[in-house]
Amino acid sequence: MRPPYEDTSKLGFGKYFTDHMFFLKYNEEKGWHGEGVKKYEPFTLDPAACVLHYSQEIFEGMKAYAAKDGRILLFRPEQNARRMNRSAVRLCMPEIPEELFIQGINNLVTKDKKWVPRDPGTSLYIRPTMLGVEPFLGVKPAKEYYFYVLLSPVGAYYSEGFNPIGIYVEESMVRSSIGGVGDVKTGGNYAASLLAGEKAKKKGFAQVLYLDSKEHRYVEEVGSMNVFFVYGKHLVTPPLNGSILPGITRDSVMRMAADIGCDVEERIISIEEVLNGIEAGKITEMFGTGTAAVISPVGYLNYRGNEYIINSNMVGEVTGKLYEKLVNIQCGKEKDPYGWVHEVCTLDD
Repeated sequence: MRPPYEDTSKLGFGKYFTDHMFFLKYNEEKGWHGEGVKKYEPFTLDPAACVLHYSQEIFEGMKAYAAKDGRILLFRPEQNARRMNRSAVRLCMPEIPEELFIQGINNLVTKDKKWVPRDPGTSLYIRPTMLGVEPFLGVKPAKEYYFYVLLSPVGAYYSEGFNPIGIYVEESMVRSSIGGVGDVKTGGNYAASLLAGEKAKKKGFAQVLYLDSKEHRYVEEVGSMNVFFVYGKHLVTPPLNGSILPGITRDSVMRMAADIGCDVEERIISIEEVLNGIEAGKITEMFGTGTAAVISPVGYLNYRGNEYIINSNMVGEVTGKLYEKLVNIQCGKEKDPYGWVHEVCTLDD
């Protein structure tokens, strides 16, 4: 099948899906088994399936990129495999062998490589997912699971593209709490964020900045991104305290920072420090990081009805350098000194 789009600038995010999927089943007797790469099609769930009642579900997000020389590249796929297994352990689900995870994705991307968009700012989004499917009513882990992978050609996550976005600071609703599941990728986290997200959207903001669940004072993360504050050449990001997702893009930015002349500090940071830092000009930039948006500059925060504009609502120098360097590595335009890029196949194979 030919990809059902012609203008990649109108791809949006997660609207189209490729011809095939990767699909496995699990039970205690056989372990992981099944069809592997198959035609993209609906599958059947029993109405009593565990996932429908007790939300035993986890997922990952990653991307494949088309390099100018025809190679198709993955970015740090082993990190997604390991994070998915950490999520599985937290939700009492079976781990999937790292080799099986990566090989399955390699096979699927190779099969549907014609769907990988080639224009700047586009990529093939990859969504590995695991569901508890055993039918029962009772609070306990399932004994049967589905693992599947979907592919979706995408453009920019935000309609603003690589332009500053506005963020609403939420004071009452929280994303997660220490000891909960905020540090793993499970669907319930995102369901719980929908109301605050819709509230922010109605007010004209792209995303929500969440504060801690205890004092509603300390910055944690944006609904779909980790956050960084730039003090000149010094980057500050909240520590991974058990309620913040350990982002792979976050880790990548922290490792790249020294190469553009910056240092990074992980520490708690209050919303008061942020707002005062913006007003005093000490915080010169702010940006978010995540697989979907990669790096997204933040132009202003709204807190209690007041707007705090960062860097005149323009993309900052540090944000721009980090974005350019990371995207160039992901797309094979720049040498990868970190060993992050994994070649899947070539378009000519």
